[in-house]
Amino acid sequence: MLPGALDLAAPGKPAAEDDDGAPWHDPALPLVDRMKLAEGRPLPRRLMAAMGQQDCGQCGYNCQDYSDAIFRKEEERLNLCVPGGKDTARMLKALHAELGKAPAAESRTLTPADATAAPATEPGYSREHPAEAAFLSRTRLNKAGSEKETWHVEFDLTGSGIDYAVGDAFGIFPSNDPALVDAVLEALDAPPDFPIGGRTLRAVLMDGVSLGAAPDMLFQLFSYVAGGERRQKAKALAAGEDPDGDAAALDVLAAIKKFPGVRPDPEALVEALDSLQPRLYSIACSPKIDRSRMALCVDAVRYPVDERTRLGVASTFLGERARPGDQIKVYVQKAQHFALPADPAVPIIMIGPGTGIAPFRAFLHERMTSKAPGRNWVFFGHQRRDCDFFYEDELSGMKAAGALTRLSLAWSRDGSEKFYVQDRMRQLGRELWAWLADGAHVYVCGDAKRMAKDVERAWIEIVAAHGARTIDEAISFVANLKKVGRYQQDVY
Repeated sequence: MLPGALDLAAPGKPAAEDDDGAPWHDPALPLVDRMKLAEGRPLPRRLMAAMGQQDCGQCGYNCQDYSDAIFRKEEERLNLCVPGGKDTARMLKALHAELGKAPAAESRTLTPADATAAPATEPGYSREHPAEAAFLSRTRLNKAGSEKETWHVEFDLTGSGIDYAVGDAFGIFPSNDPALVDAVLEALDAPPDFPIGGRTLRAVLMDGVSLGAAPDMLFQLFSYVAGGERRQKAKALAAGEDPDGDAAALDVLAAIKKFPGVRPDPEALVEALDSLQPRLYSIACSPKIDRSRMALCVDAVRYPVDERTRLGVASTFLGERARPGDQIKVYVQKAQHFALPADPAVPIIMIGPGTGIAPFRAFLHERMTSKAPGRNWVFFGHQRRDCDFFYEDELSGMKAAGALTRLSLAWSRDGSEKFYVQDRMRQLGRELWAWLADGAHVYVCGDAKRMAKDVERAWIEIVAAHGARTIDEAISFVANLKKVGRYQQDVY
């Protein structure tokens, strides 16, 4: 039995309670539930509970460091949490108001661990100090008939100075859709060459500010400029209310159009908008194959709202607007809790439907190139096998070569009933338990709100059914797997 394998006679011990343990730090929990679970905790932990809870790094911190920086009054920006969005920003603002009532923040001496966690200053290793890499290519992963648009995207890292490891994420600084920028300029009735801090208004709208969900500050600005009923409506929206039932659909363009004739000074408008923040993507390649190449797996996001198609900023930038040779600001976000086992003989189980396959392609390439003896089991799923089987030839080739021990598939639209990876897991529960009992590490990548929770629920059922445990013991068992680093997630 491998080191770390389970004693089948002993139930898993509950994970210890600590400040960033389950359940209040769970990324799948709604904000209101996280805040309720965090009641009575110190202010820094309640600040942390308000965040997207994914330690994704897009804010330039992890969640705990961001909350601590706000508490110590070292960080004034309360709108950096991309996954949390407006809800998190509003909650942080409300909690920030308590700072004057909180005990003075203690200064502390940096420990070696702090120094390791501090933002890197070398170009390419933090959002504050990006490098440049050349956009190389994109290849459509879906075949004809798919309802999705997913791209295999590659960058050339030559000359960037960037290095990376499997499990890391790649940060991209995108630009907004030019057509959207032009529509905003038209709605503002503002000249595109209006000077803003040494740049033109159009240039700032292209890559300096977010044109997504309209921030509260924009409505507050409108309330200063508008009069009468429109002023009251703008004030209500700025306070997080929804007077017309359309607040969730208001991006910056829709917000401007909602207040026709209200035309604030362009410089004031820019100051009221959120900064355009980078987006992170799981790295889909191993440096052991080619250190100068970077591969990503990107779903292009498009959705209709009020007779207009909204675009995912970075996803359509990578899937449509970037051109080969374009130099793009990028950086590597080092993984904190998502890496291959130190022992290459340890078996691994990887569950990654859709674009969640990205880091597992990297894991497989790494283990194949280094001739790691550990067994590898991949669960992949999507809508239809004929058109949504990403990297089918690669996975089949690795399976034929013995680098991929097992490949289990699930297609949600091929049958009369929807069938997902968690359903396939339940079918194979006995074999999964045997791998787990033999020390396997579990990895999950993909949607945090539904898939990751459904997969975790399937694991609990498998542990209970095949590990002779009660449901409560199985819940504690899975929690302990997380605690000891044998159940790792890259969810978004």
